[in-house]
Amino acid sequence: MLKFIDLFAGIGGFHLALQKLGHQCVFACEIDKTLAELYERNYGTKPEGDIKKVDIKSIPSHDILCAGFHCQPSWKKRYASWAIYKQ
Repeated sequence: MLKFIDLFAGIGGFHLALQKLGHQCVFACEIDKTLAELYERNYGTKPEGDIKKVDIKSIPSHDILCAGFHCQPSWKKRYASWAIYKQ
């Protein structure tokens, strides 16, 4: 069994895949509160919030570091609406 951390975890795609392979999540981080709540309900691991506020020494030893990308359609929509609002 390997230990992994899940940064920018979203809904936990990496978590699901690695868990099914028998590995253990020892740390997760997700800034979006709604996604973090869903992640915790699904996996029992409460993600930390803003990665910039996490003390690096508090991140457990791990074998695999997973880091998700933003969901492009969602972010494009969010930033497009923000740009329109700012004009």
